[in-house]
Amino acid sequence: MKPRLTAAVMAALALSACQQDAQSDKAFGERVRAYLLAHPEVLEEASQQLQVNQDAKEAAAMKKAEAQIPALRAAIERDPRDFVANPNGKITVTEFYDYRCPHCKTMAPKLVALIHGHPEIRLVFKEMPIFGATSEHASYAAIAVKKAGGDYLGLYQTFMAAQPLEDAAIDKIAITDGAKAGDIAPNAANTAQLAATNTLFNKLALDGTPGFVVGDRILSGDDIMALSAAIKSAGKPNS
Repeated sequence: MKPRLTAAVMAALALSACQQDAQSDKAFGERVRAYLLAHPEVLEEASQQLQVNQDAKEAAAMKKAEAQIPALRAAIERDPRDFVANPNGKITVTEFYDYRCPHCKTMAPKLVALIHGHPEIRLVFKEMPIFGATSEHASYAAIAVKKAGGDYLGLYQTFMAAQPLEDAAIDKIAITDGAKAGDIAPNAANTAQLAATNTLFNKLALDGTPGFVVGDRILSGDDIMALSAAIKSAGKPNS
């Protein structure tokens, strides 16, 4: 019969093994560090490969999302709850935005210029608050302006130009642009609208604002050149 190890002996053996592992790990780590210091190009190569992998992953996700656009077309382009500029335009651009998003603020005057300069561009506005309660309040206010038939585009411009946009100013701006005070608070209709937009946003694999859908393409960010190219492509026959 083999002698049984006492708890103290077992603990000592475990501690010894841990110390050996730690010493081994430390030595290995030192060798790795020395190698990387001697060959920094390995780090650059690894970083580049990581970026390639990330880009490929994002491209695959985008391709999958864009494949869903035809099935989601009505929700993207024809939801009667959304405000639409140039409703008779032949090329539809849908924007998902947050009034407190700095990139959305950068794009706003450029989009307004597109609306005024190109009546063939039909621009759909999707309220997509992602920056917290104040952003949600601003969206509720905008929905109230749209409901009342007020100056939605004027409110969009004013909200986007505000630096910063704060709760105290939102109601005043919205009422000036036509909203009824009682419609600015959350209610079943406007919360359902934001929830539907959020679901659509996620289905399209958008991870930030502004996000755009033009034809069968999804774009992100404040790149007006890329957006203009997508609009031009969407306007071509059989595009």
